[in-house]
Amino acid sequence: MANNGPNGQWYPPTWPDRIRAHRRGELTPVVPRRAATVMLLRDGAGTRTGPEVHMIRRRASMAFAGGAYAYPGGAVDPRDEAEVRWGGPDRTAWADRLGVGPAEAQAVVCAAVRETFEEAGVLLAGPDARTVVADTTGADWEADRRALVERELSFAAFLARRDLVLRSDLLGAWARWITPEFEERRYDTWFFVAALPPGQRTRNASTEADRTVWTAPADAAAGYDRGELLMMPPTIATLRDLAGLDAAADALTASAGRDLTPVLAEVTLEGEEIVLSWPGHEEFEKRILPR
Repeated sequence: MANNGPNGQWYPPTWPDRIRAHRRGELTPVVPRRAATVMLLRDGAGTRTGPEVHMIRRRASMAFAGGAYAYPGGAVDPRDEAEVRWGGPDRTAWADRLGVGPAEAQAVVCAAVRETFEEAGVLLAGPDARTVVADTTGADWEADRRALVERELSFAAFLARRDLVLRSDLLGAWARWITPEFEERRYDTWFFVAALPPGQRTRNASTEADRTVWTAPADAAAGYDRGELLMMPPTIATLRDLAGLDAAADALTASAGRDLTPVLAEVTLEGEEIVLSWPGHEEFEKRILPR
C-alpha cells in the first residue's frame, strides 16, 4: 500500500527515484502488456437512485497496487486471439473502436469477458447471440473457472466445450489508460462497462482480492476523497464518470460516445521540482521536490 496525500491516490514510494532515473535516461520503459477491466453495474436496491458498481480490493501483499480498490480485470492471454463463437459487433467494428487490429481487438474483448468470469464469477456469454447464461454457480462451473485461472484451459476451448457465444454487445468501451513509463509493471488497459446479467451474481473468485463490494460510485469516490479507500487514478476517474448515471443500462448507451484516447502520465520539470501529471485529469498532479 502506498499513499502520501490527503486522499486515497495510490502513489508508490519507489516512484520519485524511478521518475528521476527516467528523466536522466537511466531507465528503459517496460513495454506495457495489453489488458482489460470491466466495471460491472447493477441498478441500486430500494430507494437508492443510480447504479452500483462491483469493486474488488487487491490484497496488500500484491506487488502492483496492493490494497487498492479496482475492478475485475487482467492482462490479455495470447490465446485470447483464438477463434470463438461471437455475438454483437464483429472484430472489425471493435478494432475501429479500440484503435487496434482485429486480432488484438478480439483478444482485448475476450480478456474482458474471461477476466470478469475468473475474478467475479460473471459470464457475458450465452447459448446464442440473443441470450446469456443465467447461472454460473456449481462445481462444474467452478472447475472450469479454476482451469481458466491456471491457464490449463483457454477461453476459446471453454466456450466451445459449453457451446457458448461470447456476447460482445454486452460490453461498452469506456476509457483507456496506460501505466506511466517509469513504473516497472506496465499495462495498456481498456476499461469497459457491462450490466450484471439477470440471474447471475458476483462472488469473490479471485486469489488477488481480499474483499468485494457493490457500491454507489459516488460513495466510493467520497471514501477516496476522505483518504479511506486507496485507488489508482483510472479507478477514481472512472468512478466519477459513473456517478452521473441514472441506471446501469445508461452506461452502455453512454459508452458509444466515450473518448478512448490513451491517458498516459507526463513528467515535466519546473526548476528543481518534478511535476507528474495525467493530461485531462488535473486532480492527480503530483509535485516532487529534490531530497
